[in-house]
Amino acid sequence: MRIFRYFCVGGIAATVDIGLYAIFAYLLEFNYLLVAACSFFLATLVNYLLSIRYVFTSGMRFAMRDEILLIFVVSGIGLLVNQVILYISVEYLLLDKLLAKLLATAAVFLWNYLCRARYVFAARDETS
Repeated sequence: MRIFRYFCVGGIAATVDIGLYAIFAYLLEFNYLLVAACSFFLATLVNYLLSIRYVFTSGMRFAMRDEILLIFVVSGIGLLVNQVILYISVEYLLLDKLLAKLLATAAVFLWNYLCRARYVFAARDETS
């Protein structure tokens, strides 16, 4: 059940991420790597807020400060993976910028879920 809730939360965050990316990088033609970093950051914030409300229990494993630090570490690694996949896909594989973003988002989704579920948060199911 938790993976389904995270899939829904991740879907909302991905919509924010890909939507902002599509507008600013694809339609308005801003630098796609800069836009990707900004949209990823905002989507991470959305994901965090929705995750602690619907998927995970915040503050069960770590103090809030430590929890947020771990989220930034996990997300920072996710952002690095996102950027590398985008760059390789656009510059070397010559994929469309939007298709590259979809691939990068899918790759990072699993990373984020596994790290958050195993290392950062207690599952909401475990505390109910």
